[in-house]
Amino acid sequence: MSDPTPTNAPPSEPTAPHGELVIRTIAMPADTNANGDIFGGWLLSQMDIGAAIHARNLCRSRVTTVAVDAMSFHNPVYVGDIVNCYALLVKTGRTSMRIGVEAWVQRGADGTLLRVTEGVFTYVAIDESGRPHPVHRP
Repeated sequence: MSDPTPTNAPPSEPTAPHGELVIRTIAMPADTNANGDIFGGWLLSQMDIGAAIHARNLCRSRVTTVAVDAMSFHNPVYVGDIVNCYALLVKTGRTSMRIGVEAWVQRGADGTLLRVTEGVFTYVAIDESGRPHPVHRP
């Protein structure tokens, strides 16, 4: 008996965020691009802030962003959308952490959640002099 799902079917859209809510903000008119949608760079910066908060809480020290990998934009963000960023630890190295981030919006009167962006950010734990140091592990 064959599987009714084609092997080349697109993956199903997730229905719930993964990770911890790390930042919530509202998309404003000043953050739009020439098309009237929210500028991708603004969204990327919100995700970086949220992921940095998560990384800092995990390693209990200052952190610095060293890489942004695998950014995927799935849906546009509109003025008035409530943007929620969720972060999840993907991997811990000696001095670094890879944090997966998903951005979801609450749109419309019913507040339905829609995933708009996801990416992986890499942070390095640094001391007060800005030098890398081992990540705190509980």
